[in-house]
Amino acid sequence: MKDGNMFDDIRPYRDSEIPAAMHRIAESAFFPLMASYIFPDRDLESVREMIKSIRTTDQFQAKVMYYMNTQVIKRTISKFTYGGLENVSPAKGYLFIANHRDIVLDSSLLQYLLFTNGHRTSEITFGANLMHNRLIVDIGKSNKMFRLERPGSNIREFYRSSAHVSEYMREAVCKRNSSVWIAQRNGRTKDGMDITDQGVIKMLGMSGGDDKIDAMDELRITPVAISYEWEPCDILKTLELYEKRHTGQYLKKPGEDINSILTGFIQQKGAVHIEICKPVSREELEEYAPLTRSDFNRAVASLIDRRIHAAYRLAPNNYIAHDLRYGKSEFAGKYTPEQKLKFERHLARLRNYEQNCDIEILADILTGIYSNPIDYISKTERV
Repeated sequence: MKDGNMFDDIRPYRDSEIPAAMHRIAESAFFPLMASYIFPDRDLESVREMIKSIRTTDQFQAKVMYYMNTQVIKRTISKFTYGGLENVSPAKGYLFIANHRDIVLDSSLLQYLLFTNGHRTSEITFGANLMHNRLIVDIGKSNKMFRLERPGSNIREFYRSSAHVSEYMREAVCKRNSSVWIAQRNGRTKDGMDITDQGVIKMLGMSGGDDKIDAMDELRITPVAISYEWEPCDILKTLELYEKRHTGQYLKKPGEDINSILTGFIQQKGAVHIEICKPVSREELEEYAPLTRSDFNRAVASLIDRRIHAAYRLAPNNYIAHDLRYGKSEFAGKYTPEQKLKFERHLARLRNYEQNCDIEILADILTGIYSNPIDYISKTERV
């Protein structure tokens, strides 16, 4: 067993650290707003005292995060469905690799699904770029989130950080029998293309020794697909992609991540579905045994993609966007005139930005976010 202090720089809070975190949360300037959203029918001071009484991570998830997810579903999701629970056992830990559309909700809704069905919740990777605000750090680390560094200019330091996180995740799954959630790529999918970065697979293998089959097999890699009828932060993503297309880069504005988190919470999402796919089996991994390590990583990433693409739920908006983008009516049978009109009205919101942007390019980007899943899913062999 590793030294218990080895991961202090990245790990979630221990139960002994929860009471102090709860007091900081309860006294935060944002607490009244947070409390009114999560507990709309309760008195502010009673909520404050309840928060201060929490002593463990499990209590925080049961008394706070459960109700936060309940409010998100009640207020912004018209239909919440899920499948694949039969693919995982409550007694085992898994490495959930998921497509990533919303900063917080992708993993948070999975925790809600696990919690309400008698499974232990997972630990969650959380980008270091988000861990600057004290309140977000306290909420995140109280909710089993651990720090994941983003790629930077110092390649050597990023490699060391990746190896460190890899060791932490392997200890969590293999020694503590705890599940872990990680996105299939660095950051959210902005263009609707859910593609696993083979660098994520490379990172997982860093802590696994020389046998690449054993290294992957013992992690019980389990792809997860989340599908939103209305893409979280779709307008914000469109503006980001527009700037990147025209300048070659995108520079985040101060407070942008917080704005994206809040927008994800309050934006209407329509129908949302989570599918827990079959874990990657040892037999599947052994088919790639003759490959070089790099090709092996690429093959595993491709296998995860096929699982996620097979489980992804296309919505009327995807078909509407595809027809609008290509000037066809190929999928007209997949949606109603009323659904098309609603999407067109949403598209018209882009006119708020026409003074600074080419509206046709913006429309192409936004319809692409919704239509791209149709194109990549049709090209993917489903397994």
